[in-house]
Amino acid sequence: MAEVKVPSLGESIVEATIGQWLKREGDAVESGETIAELETDKVNVEVIAEQAGVLSSILKQAGEMVGIGDVIAVISEGAAAAPGAQPQASAAQPAQAAPSPTAQAPVQTAPVAQPSAQAVPSAAPSTVRATPSVRRAALEQGVDLGQVQTGRIEIADLARAAAVPSAPASAPQPTATPTSAARPDEERVRMSRRRVTIAKRLVEAQHTAAMLTTFNEVDMSAVMDVRKRRKDNFKEKYGVGLGFMSFFTKAVVGALKQFPRLNAEIQGEDMIIKHHYDIGIAVATEGGLVVPVVRNADRLTFADIEREIADLAVKARSNKLGLEDLQGGTFTITNGGTFGSLLSTPILNAPQVGILGMHNIVQRPVAVNGQVEIRPMMYIALSYDHRIVDGSEAVRFLVAVKRMIEDPESLLIEG
Repeated sequence: MAEVKVPSLGESIVEATIGQWLKREGDAVESGETIAELETDKVNVEVIAEQAGVLSSILKQAGEMVGIGDVIAVISEGAAAAPGAQPQASAAQPAQAAPSPTAQAPVQTAPVAQPSAQAVPSAAPSTVRATPSVRRAALEQGVDLGQVQTGRIEIADLARAAAVPSAPASAPQPTATPTSAARPDEERVRMSRRRVTIAKRLVEAQHTAAMLTTFNEVDMSAVMDVRKRRKDNFKEKYGVGLGFMSFFTKAVVGALKQFPRLNAEIQGEDMIIKHHYDIGIAVATEGGLVVPVVRNADRLTFADIEREIADLAVKARSNKLGLEDLQGGTFTITNGGTFGSLLSTPILNAPQVGILGMHNIVQRPVAVNGQVEIRPMMYIALSYDHRIVDGSEAVRFLVAVKRMIEDPESLLIEG
């Protein structure tokens, strides 16, 4: 018999949530086979069986919190149970579940108790003699006048009736169940650990940083012309498509070299200004937004950047990112335009102090040399931490990005 324990989860991560079990109790497992997935704040971690045998017991169910070293299952020696044995196990379940109707009886009678409590006003038929004030007091005290006595009822009679134990009359407690339960057309879904962490970090970023956003617009004509002329040869030569992200990554690196405080972070009363350019690229996944990092983007070619972004996106959407893929970014780029966003204010990816938001490309009329022309235009947004980045720096940073995108040849020099 071997215990299955939560493995090391990586730097600074001490707990996780059981994401899903890939094996059920009674299933045969092989040594080295993945039997479960754990969700951490940043990545998913596979739980590997260290010996072959049968998964005899699952001790932690999906959704439960676990820590490093916790025992979550037991693997026993031997082979899996024969298929013919499963009906016997399942047949035992109805026998065990047989008492459930009686166990559910109080829940089923709870709705019945409501009408009886609500029927108090009408529980005083014409044969019951009581003044309006007595009837009002009976309603307030939950006393059924029909059960008090015959003849004329006085206030004193209500006090004696209220003192008599009456379980059915005082049973409105179960009414808390319907009020706390969701409506039939509502669904309660527990957030994943990653989604909870995203929510906390976004709120912390807004609470701890003096975040402002500045906007500009970019004429994408020149970049689109380069892509149109070069994309086929680029794809054939490098095996990857020529997208917009490599242009913007190069432009961001060039602008960060001009305005280094946007490539910094705050530690106490110090600024840590970084002269390496590890650019985070936001990727949308089913589990939420993740930001894998393109390392040393200033040293990479357009093809290197496109290839790195494509590889990281595939890993992100298949939950194969490692902690090393997510740590240490110095600046972030997010592209809401892929989903049709026209304009937005991106939130800082703490502890970074700058994030660039790209948006949808839209044909708009613009003035060019005194003439109105239709050009492919994109709004871009820079959110920054005003604690160390001045407004003038942020505006000039964004203008620098705009200038390099509108003159792609400058990226060969400045990017």
